[in-house]
Amino acid sequence: MTDQPENDLELSTEAELSNETTTAEIESPPAGTEEYFGAAYPAAQRYAEHLATTGIEWGLIGPREVDRLWTRHILNCAVVAEYINDDDVVGDVGSGAGLPGIPIALLRPEAKIVLIEPMERRVEWLNMVVDDLGLKNVRIVRARVEELVDEEMFTVVTARAVKAMTTLIEWTREVISPGGRILALKGASVEGELVKARKLIKRYRLSQPQIHVVDGGGMLEVPSRVVEIVKK
Repeated sequence: MTDQPENDLELSTEAELSNETTTAEIESPPAGTEEYFGAAYPAAQRYAEHLATTGIEWGLIGPREVDRLWTRHILNCAVVAEYINDDDVVGDVGSGAGLPGIPIALLRPEAKIVLIEPMERRVEWLNMVVDDLGLKNVRIVRARVEELVDEEMFTVVTARAVKAMTTLIEWTREVISPGGRILALKGASVEGELVKARKLIKRYRLSQPQIHVVDGGGMLEVPSRVVEIVKK
């Protein structure tokens, strides 16, 4: 999730119709990005353009993020797909600007991706972008994940910068199927969060967390940290 405040600015008709981009200002993708995304690379470029234009106009991402869209946002999230199987049903909690759900959907077109977002404006933006990218494997649900108990079941729940691990475990444990996993993108403070989550992990009979440090085959100078916890 891109944790930005809501913005009440309305998207101008001109921008909506022409979808003019600030491509010149967007960070150049690191070497190997096209090969990493393969056939989905044009859609990934289009997604980057959306983030840099409508994403800013709608208040989903800050303008200062444009010069690090690929490394800090798109690729940082895309590496989660390395732990997603084609038969997975993935719930992206607090999806915001579609991170990490949309990059995962681009790389795993056979997997089913559910973008879970409670804020109406963000849901409207996600619908627009998903339709534009032609992502048939993506469904958008306006809700908080804890409201989806008895309605949804996921083999994987993923989140980026959404609350502490203790909160994420409490919110998602009842929508994860047996054998399912939490895959959470976390920063350098993740070890401290996991220490605080020890009692919950034991109480709910979850596996010991694994921290995967992933650089996308060398594309990322600052690797992503993906915390994996399995529901037994």
